[in-house]
Amino acid sequence: MEWLTPISAIGAAAVALPLLLLLYFLKLKRREHPVSSTLLWRRAVQDLQVNAPFQRLRRNILLFLQLLAILAVLVALAGPILSLTSRATGRYVLLIDRSASMNATDVQPSRLEAGKQQAKAFVESLSNKSLFSFGGGSDQIMVIAFDSRCKVMCNFTTDGQQLLGAIDSIEGGDGDSALSEAILVAQAFAASDEQANNRSSEVAAKLVLFSDGQIRDLDQVLVGGDELEFRAVGQSGRNVAITAMQARRAYDDPEQVEVFATIANYDREAVTCDVQLRLDNDVRSVRSVTIPAADSNSPDKRQPGKVAINFSLAHAGAGIVEVRHFCEDSLSSDNAAWAVLLPPQRVTAVLVTRGNPVLESALRVCPLAELKVVDPSVFDSNESAVIGVGSADAVQDVIVLDDYVPKRLPRSRYLVFGRPPNDIDVTVSEELKNQVVVDWRPKHPVLKYVSLMNLFVARCYNVALPRDAEVLAEFSQSPALSLLRRGGSVFLLAPFDVLQSNWPFEPGFVLFCHNAMNFLSMQVGQDQQGGLDVGQPIVVEGLKPETAVKVTAPGSPAVESKTTSAGVMRFPATDRVGVYSVDVSEEPARFFAVNMLDADESEIEPRKEIVLAGQTVQAQQSVARANLPVWPWLVGLALMLACAEWLAYNLKVRI
Repeated sequence: MEWLTPISAIGAAAVALPLLLLLYFLKLKRREHPVSSTLLWRRAVQDLQVNAPFQRLRRNILLFLQLLAILAVLVALAGPILSLTSRATGRYVLLIDRSASMNATDVQPSRLEAGKQQAKAFVESLSNKSLFSFGGGSDQIMVIAFDSRCKVMCNFTTDGQQLLGAIDSIEGGDGDSALSEAILVAQAFAASDEQANNRSSEVAAKLVLFSDGQIRDLDQVLVGGDELEFRAVGQSGRNVAITAMQARRAYDDPEQVEVFATIANYDREAVTCDVQLRLDNDVRSVRSVTIPAADSNSPDKRQPGKVAINFSLAHAGAGIVEVRHFCEDSLSSDNAAWAVLLPPQRVTAVLVTRGNPVLESALRVCPLAELKVVDPSVFDSNESAVIGVGSADAVQDVIVLDDYVPKRLPRSRYLVFGRPPNDIDVTVSEELKNQVVVDWRPKHPVLKYVSLMNLFVARCYNVALPRDAEVLAEFSQSPALSLLRRGGSVFLLAPFDVLQSNWPFEPGFVLFCHNAMNFLSMQVGQDQQGGLDVGQPIVVEGLKPETAVKVTAPGSPAVESKTTSAGVMRFPATDRVGVYSVDVSEEPARFFAVNMLDADESEIEPRKEIVLAGQTVQAQQSVARANLPVWPWLVGLALMLACAEWLAYNLKVRI
């Protein structure tokens, strides 16, 4: 027998029992009435003759029943627990899967809720050694929730109420499932707890996994089979999912939009369902498709049946494209996919130069809507407002500075050749001669397919960059190419004059200009990538510093935030699929589509065994309650005693 809240019961008893006894010690205060004879009122006369406020406690069946009823309530308040099984006490880590497949509803209300109920039953079965416990030891339990990342919900504790609250606070997500990080965190906490409590290193924490077994990195989990218990959750693998989706404009006709999608069937039978295409909540097309059954004869795992579908629509503006299937299954997170459709747009660039035909020719072969060539004197004068460049209010797509430092920097995207502009935290110390590139980042979008192996520069500036700058290529003594964001502008810096180098004679120069124009144009917030995976943060660049931003997630209230001093907004909480909107003051709203599109996570067939680094762990039966709470029986006894007291009182009054 154990007690969960004995202190509360003792405090209540110290108040309730003396008050009840005091009621029976006190004398009744009767009103005086003149009568013809006091023969029948002898006891009343005796009470009036005694001046003391208390009387001798008499035997009273009502008092006895009331005491029993209060004692039953007080004992119930102490939370007595009857242990039905005896087991050695230990330390346990509960690993609760909260990935997308755990949102399946083949187990009502969902697999996650069923797993949480099993975890709570396990917690209610723990042994808790205390002053009021007749057990021999106490269990310590830790709770970790995980999907692609893990979160410690509760550290090792014996407090059952704290553990139950931690389990209840676990919310599902739409990401994939990875166990290795949760195992490492659990082992780290167990090791630190052993050191803090001077435990023997032989006392290892037992891992209890509540999951459907659909975990992508099981082959990377290094845990012995005797160290982990697997509690399987789920019954059915019926699911139809959209595993791929893309919307793009045709190259020859930008107003024509092609939408492609792949729909997979994980059921053992073929299904026929309707697939719907919507644009900005308007239904544009509905098509019926038949998806073949999954292939159960695959040597590795069951391969789903797949069908590809494509739609065509004409739309010249921006919008949100949605593809959704209407087939009854157990998981709703993968029933739809979204894409952010941007309006057809080409970049406008301004070249500020005193005359550089090589650079101008390289920029003209780039896919630009327009290239404006401006003299530096015009760029800094009031005439720049007439041609729409250089003014503080004008925002050009890209401004190219050819060995020229402007007097003012309008907010834009800059490709800078030569000395860097002022007021962007870049310091120029000296001029260097005869420099060659010793290293570069070929995987960066600016340097894609660009080789800098033969680049030689006769003269360049030795620049010192701030800590948040990104170096893309390096000379032996100075950065050769770097990326910097300041004041809502983006600067791609090349601290040398191209005419003082052999770069114009290299084919990589034209590729660099092409990549730079594409990359800088993508830094305009509205043109950034609108399709994200679950858990991938939303990042918007090129905004004004310290600007208020409001992010609205699917099914959630808006979240207020601010941009950084570099004009960057970052929102990491993309755990749910759907369309997210980012509202910036004085600018149009930006939209981002977060999709599941995970064929492995859409495979929701529950596993009866899992293989951890070559070792098989069989799924165990669901957790049975090992401790029986006694308080409901005590509350029922208290109600019965209250009824008996009421009956005895009424019989006594009648007599």
